[in-house]
Amino acid sequence: MNTEIKNSDALEAVKAEHAHHTRDLNNYGFWIYLMSDLVIFSVLFATFIVLGKNFAGGPGPKDLFELPYLFIETMFLLFSSVTYGFAVISMQNNNKKAVTISLIVTALLGLGFIGMELNEFIKMIAEGNSPDKSGFLSAFFTLVGTHGTHVFFGLIWMIVLIFQVIRQGLNEGVQNRLMLLSLFWHFLDIVWVGVFTVVYLLGMI
Repeated sequence: MNTEIKNSDALEAVKAEHAHHTRDLNNYGFWIYLMSDLVIFSVLFATFIVLGKNFAGGPGPKDLFELPYLFIETMFLLFSSVTYGFAVISMQNNNKKAVTISLIVTALLGLGFIGMELNEFIKMIAEGNSPDKSGFLSAFFTLVGTHGTHVFFGLIWMIVLIFQVIRQGLNEGVQNRLMLLSLFWHFLDIVWVGVFTVVYLLGMI
């Protein structure tokens, strides 16, 4: 009987060690991915800086952008980082309901951001300002569109996590995924601050 208990304990210890090792590998892989994303956005920012004044006789930032509209769009994303912070705090307090509510609010704010960005793109293209019109527009659509795509996939990840929190609770695996998404979401927030400053504010000067 004692031998069976010892074997069972040893098996559980091996499983726990394997799970811990797998989680460390996943975290390491995620950091590599995040650093590669940083390189991608750095290249896109550099490209925009080079092509940002190439209007080819077409419209520039002052003709295309509306700062009040962009300010509201930016607030959606900034506040979504705040509400995600509340989700992390609630997770640390083991408050499943508060985590779920915070994630839902964060997702809605993210959807608001994506909706406003898509509306901006559709309006610009409808007015004939498509990416092929100038180097400026090509660089603009590529940089801003890449960021928006990241936000979209972040929202898919968030929706999946909402269902996992509801069904599985705040187990160790779910908490780890919540923390990884937190890093990703705040990273996108920082990138957008750069986009708003370089593309919109400096472009309007």
